[in-house]
Amino acid sequence: MTIPKHIGIILDGNRRFAKKLMMKPWMGHEWGAQKVEKLFDWCKELGVKEITLYAFSIQNFNRPKEEFDYLMNIFKKEFNRLLNDEIIKLEKDKVRINFIGRIWKFPEDIQDIMKKLMYKTKDYNNYTVNFAMAYGGREEVLDAVKRIGEKVKNGKLDINEINEEIFSENLYMDHEPDLIIRTGGEKRTSNFLIWQSWYSEWLFLEKTWPEFEKEDLIKAIEDFSQRERRFGK
Repeated sequence: MTIPKHIGIILDGNRRFAKKLMMKPWMGHEWGAQKVEKLFDWCKELGVKEITLYAFSIQNFNRPKEEFDYLMNIFKKEFNRLLNDEIIKLEKDKVRINFIGRIWKFPEDIQDIMKKLMYKTKDYNNYTVNFAMAYGGREEVLDAVKRIGEKVKNGKLDINEINEEIFSENLYMDHEPDLIIRTGGEKRTSNFLIWQSWYSEWLFLEKTWPEFEKEDLIKAIEDFSQRERRFGK
């Protein structure tokens, strides 16, 4: 079985899961966060070296205030857990934590936790976990264009040197997922890694994210293994 080095996951369906259980929709995010904890261990066991999780989009800032506040509390709790309770495990396994997106849009206390996590794990290189937060693929491309424009303006880059490699280096993340999984039944890419996913294999699952289990990850990898990746050849 061919194990993808890098898997991206759109964590969709938390609210629908909560509705099934007759709970307030946003309470499904708590179940989703617990599933992320398990995902780390599954990926490590299966040999997946990098995962990128679409946790909060730019558009999610338009959610109702009660849901937004609930989500911010979950992020604060879970990232604090990684920073304090799980930091020894992250050090032992050499797991690097990244946050990609316009993280400056978050409350300052959450930004602070994110920055501390990235700093404390910046030298680890066995595994990488990227949280796409305040993220949008189009926004990422626009921000890359602005960075490149500033470098050209300041004489740090010749406009004739700009190529795909240079452009990738100015994105939030230049790694490209081999496989992208979307849970929740929707069959859209939803502005996720639009540059990096140009040759990713996509898999859409009916199960909501809180319902996702290790067997689903294994089946996804088995499906990936059976595909012939031509890369345009």
